[in-house]
Amino acid sequence: MRNCLNLLKTCQREIVPLFNFKKYVFYLFLAGVFFHFGLQSVLALNSDKDTPKAFSISLPDIQIVKGVVKRGDTASSLFNKYLPLKTIYEISRLSSDVFSLTHIRKGQSYKIILHENSLVGFEYEIDKNDRLIVQKKNGIFYINQAPIEYDVDLEVVSSSISSSLFEAIRKSGEKSELAWKLSDIFAWDIDFIRDIQSGDQFKVLVEKRYQDGQLAGYGKIKAAFFMNKGTLFKAFLHKDLNGVSGYYDENGKSLQKAFLKAPLVFSRISSKFTKKRFHPIFKEYRPHPGVDYAAPKGTPIKTVGDGVITQIGYNKGMGNYINIRHSNGYTTGYNHMCKFARGMKKNKKIQQGDIIGYVGMTGYATGPHLDFRMRKNGKLLDPLKHKSPSANPVNPDEMEQFLAKTIELSEKMVSSHKLAALK
Repeated sequence: MRNCLNLLKTCQREIVPLFNFKKYVFYLFLAGVFFHFGLQSVLALNSDKDTPKAFSISLPDIQIVKGVVKRGDTASSLFNKYLPLKTIYEISRLSSDVFSLTHIRKGQSYKIILHENSLVGFEYEIDKNDRLIVQKKNGIFYINQAPIEYDVDLEVVSSSISSSLFEAIRKSGEKSELAWKLSDIFAWDIDFIRDIQSGDQFKVLVEKRYQDGQLAGYGKIKAAFFMNKGTLFKAFLHKDLNGVSGYYDENGKSLQKAFLKAPLVFSRISSKFTKKRFHPIFKEYRPHPGVDYAAPKGTPIKTVGDGVITQIGYNKGMGNYINIRHSNGYTTGYNHMCKFARGMKKNKKIQQGDIIGYVGMTGYATGPHLDFRMRKNGKLLDPLKHKSPSANPVNPDEMEQFLAKTIELSEKMVSSHKLAALK
């Protein structure tokens, strides 16, 4: 695995296919394991038309079937061409202690390794970081979990915003995953619903993960610059002596605060905090002591701060709702959800940014939205005007190391030809 910095032009990227040495060694290892079978090598192509064609390698008597899990696929349906049902059940039983094969899901990649049409190996990508490995040795199946091996390049990505961060990320040729990662970093300082405007710019130094020369996702964002309404925000990744990572500005001040600026991203405000609003259902003027975020049904809702669920349920007015108690007398409320996130219950401890439910229009609502409310010591607050206190800064004993790292990362950012104005 190697890290490198590509110097790219604005909204363009140059991808250099890399020779994957680790995968080559892995396949040579397989060749050694099965060499005694001594027949001609082939590489099978998956029959699924939607699956990318596999590449060819020369290995003695080994077939590798690459595919993507489709709707309705199970471990049995993937294995039954190659193994008896009794063996499939035994593999499933052994796998349950590592990763249950009942949890394989649509869209995840897998590989089946065959010898004489008999399964001798299986790999399944559990998520973006880990894979399940099933390997047959001396007639016995061994099962373990291991990290997915990527080729990683450290690259600069940047663009100007005309309508939204999501659109700008897409314009620069990147995946929407990068927009979510970037918005999470600046979520305490920038409201990506109401603060973004045309002409805003960003520059990101990010780990880009490749498999077989194709972009497979993103690792850590090492540094990020964001110009919003003429103000430049900077973020640098720092891991403290306790192994805890976080983002800080160039002076070591934590970007993290007690509360996020908004419980949703990529939405719009349909109603603000006001003492007098014409109610769309009751057709009369009433106070609206919260903020309504209009968003498509099913949009994830995040808790704005660490806390404990004090109330969860349904009532006629608010529909599906959750109330959360935070420290220092703060409480927040989330209303009109279509459903709760899995595992939500009274007295459950949750952390800032956890998904607690999904946008809906239950209760008194004319369209899908989140009604968000905040109180301190029982008094209602306007969430859009409330200023949240910051978390602890970089430890003074670590400042010298931190400042040296920020200089190094800044030089990499500035040396890029992309949006050189962001300095």
